[in-house]
Amino acid sequence: MDSDTAADFTVENVEKALHQLYYDPNIENKNLAQKWLMQAQVSPQAWQFCWVLLRPEKVPEIQYFGASALHTKISRYWGDIPAEQYDTLKTQLFSQIARFASGSKIVLTRLCVALASLALNMMPEAWPGAVSEMVRMFQEEGGEVDGRARCLALLELLTVLPEEFQTSRLPQYRKGQVRGALGREWTAVYPLLQQLLRQPDSPPLVKARVLKCLSSWVLLDVPLNESEGLVEASFTALADPELFDTAVEAIVNTISQPDSQRYVNTLLKLVPQVLQLQEQLRDAVQNGDMETSHGICRIAVSLGENHSRALLEQVEHWQSFLALVNMIMFCTGIPGHYPVNETTSSLTLTFWYTLQDDIMSFEAEKQAVYLQVYRPVYFQLVDVLLHKAQFPTDEEYASWSSDEKEQFRIYRVDISDTLMYVYEMLGAELLSNLYDKLGRLLTNTEQTTTWQHTEALLYGFQSIAETIDVNYSDVIPGLIGLIPRININNVQLADTVMFTIGALAEWLADHPVMLSSVLPLVLQALGNPDLSVSSVSTLKKICRECKYDLPPYATNIVAVSQEVLIKQIHKTSQCMWLMQALGFLLSALPVEEILRNLHSLITPYIQQLEKLAEETPNPSNKLAIIHILGLLSNLFTTLDITKQEEESGENAPPIKSAPPQTGPNPVVVVLQQVFALIQTVLSKWLNDSQVVEAVCAIFEKSVKTLLHDFAPMVSQLSEMLGQMYSTIPQASALDLTRQALKRKPDLFLSESLDVKAVFHCGVLSLKFPEAPTVKSTCLFFTELIPHCADIPPVGQVVQEDGKLLLLAVLEAIGGQSSRSLMDQFAEVLFCLNKHCFALLTVWLKEALHSPGFPSSRVSDEQKNTFSQQVLRERVNKRRVKDIVKEFTLVCRGLHGTEYAADY
Repeated sequence: MDSDTAADFTVENVEKALHQLYYDPNIENKNLAQKWLMQAQVSPQAWQFCWVLLRPEKVPEIQYFGASALHTKISRYWGDIPAEQYDTLKTQLFSQIARFASGSKIVLTRLCVALASLALNMMPEAWPGAVSEMVRMFQEEGGEVDGRARCLALLELLTVLPEEFQTSRLPQYRKGQVRGALGREWTAVYPLLQQLLRQPDSPPLVKARVLKCLSSWVLLDVPLNESEGLVEASFTALADPELFDTAVEAIVNTISQPDSQRYVNTLLKLVPQVLQLQEQLRDAVQNGDMETSHGICRIAVSLGENHSRALLEQVEHWQSFLALVNMIMFCTGIPGHYPVNETTSSLTLTFWYTLQDDIMSFEAEKQAVYLQVYRPVYFQLVDVLLHKAQFPTDEEYASWSSDEKEQFRIYRVDISDTLMYVYEMLGAELLSNLYDKLGRLLTNTEQTTTWQHTEALLYGFQSIAETIDVNYSDVIPGLIGLIPRININNVQLADTVMFTIGALAEWLADHPVMLSSVLPLVLQALGNPDLSVSSVSTLKKICRECKYDLPPYATNIVAVSQEVLIKQIHKTSQCMWLMQALGFLLSALPVEEILRNLHSLITPYIQQLEKLAEETPNPSNKLAIIHILGLLSNLFTTLDITKQEEESGENAPPIKSAPPQTGPNPVVVVLQQVFALIQTVLSKWLNDSQVVEAVCAIFEKSVKTLLHDFAPMVSQLSEMLGQMYSTIPQASALDLTRQALKRKPDLFLSESLDVKAVFHCGVLSLKFPEAPTVKSTCLFFTELIPHCADIPPVGQVVQEDGKLLLLAVLEAIGGQSSRSLMDQFAEVLFCLNKHCFALLTVWLKEALHSPGFPSSRVSDEQKNTFSQQVLRERVNKRRVKDIVKEFTLVCRGLHGTEYAADY
């Protein structure tokens, strides 16, 4: 089947290939057959073989291919069909559809799609009234096909017509014309659907198809008032279990189409119809019929969410809209635990956002009136949401799958976001409300409270305090006073207590006297592996926000942290966070204390690293090395004694800041102590990109933190960079060179850095297959080239070897590199043009003069145009990116193809 000469596209060969595609066990043969059949489908011979393949004696797989080939020819190669053949084609398709009406369903659908495509291409000029003609053709009593089969075939045709329009390749101006023509034809479709849906003797299958057809046509924005009767009939169909699902889809699609908000009178008629579903909804909930309750909820929500503004505006109907809001509230609070006993409540959350936005967007007087009605509703919503956020009993939760637990976690995050949003409307009163409930719960001695109830209330607090500035709230001191009273007998509750304390870290910075009541809880939790994420992130927040109030507690915090690090209680990423927390904490101490703490903190790791550096490299000691290097770089990320805190806001009191520090920078002291050791590690692991990355990260983080204090390290560092580079060019080393270049351009003046070697490694790296390496390298060059004027060694290397860089860039554009990287190469080209214009003019001319370079597909004239376009643009970087994109498509032979369109 590998030959592709035109003569081979015969009926026999197509049948052979189809047999191979469906029944040959060899996957290679299947793929070859598939490829060959795709060519056959677009060949001129397809017009001959497709009709033969549709003959009644053929099997459905073969008939299906014939129908598909027809659709392909009509939809993609319309221009090849002579106008005088349109009518013949139309007649042939009508008779095939009539024949297959009682034949194979999949073939019938493909034929309907082909006729739909024909109609869309001919409308409106060449085939006016196309839809009316379809309806007429299938309503005529015709020979051997029974009425019901003809009716179903017509419905199939009418259903695929709008769908085919949505995916058709019509040019934009034709799309507008055809959409208008289709819209006008709705008058031919509507009475037919109405009659079939209302006829008592219509079989359920026909009614289901009618509802599907309605769903399809509303995508064309047919006016809601023109489909009112059908929507009413769809509501009636909800009572029939066989039609329920399709009726829900039809109603939801109709209500949700953007155009429907213009028809307020029709919307007002729909509200009572939705409210009438409440009994069916309650029964479904009682009988545990999740499908029905879900469907009815979708209808109520789509009406509320898409039209709350229009319905709120109808003041005289405020009671019926409030009833709809309460119906949606019932769906939000539907009994059972999400996602195990119900999946409906999550659908309703966006409605509450929309309603709130609409109310808050009214002008003040009108808003006040609506708030009187809706504030109580939203307070009720908070109660309902906190009830839904409660964990199930411990036994029940233990029986959930990990997927169900994850869905529940995400659901709680959605509830948390909703509460935060609702706070905008309810304000401080919401916090007081939660505080009162929590207070009553924790001080009530008669009743035993479940931990689930306490946890949910705290969760509500945390949701709001996490993102909203609660500094002015008068209930926070009380809340912090309540926290130690909570009987923490469960991991979920303990987690929420931790996260709540973390959410209040900024408040604690303003009320440091309260630290002593919560810090012990956090330090105690650090020792529990189950509370790893919450306790470490909370400690990090406290150390970041309250560092100038923590010196009295520092010894204790460091001791507990060291203990949990030695016991290896936490996973890698939490250990890294813990180091960042300690970096913040130590920054606020006097230098000698920082050094003393660093000594006790880091010494065990340095000793471990010394041992590891002597061992022969293997996978397990590699992980240990990367872990230790990671701990150091995370500590250096936040250990910053130079930062004087700025004032926050104009009227804020000045924020406490540490006295200016004197003495050596602790980070430099440590780096100089461990430098030799790190070099030993590096020399053994130079070929391992992860270790090299971990080493680079230490210096990159320190360079960022140290700024000017980094000077003592430059000479040692540049030597190490040279050593890394001469072994193997890697993205991380280039990134670090870039950072050091930003901080101290004179890095390139130091004797020990071989600029030429780094430059050549960069050129080599451009040819690497890994995208991150190439991106880093392009960035490196865009930061290096501007220095060719002010740093002599850089200027020299660019003059001597810049052409090599240009050749590498052109090779990449010519097709050597992924198309997704073209913007980065364009940046390098733009940079060369901006800073080395004279040299680039010469290099471009020489480089593009070579025949077949950078691609055999480009002519000299195209190369010349490219060169002139690039040299002209020294200001507009965006334009150079477009020029490069255009040229790379030509080089790859993709210009003007579908690929280019996606680009």
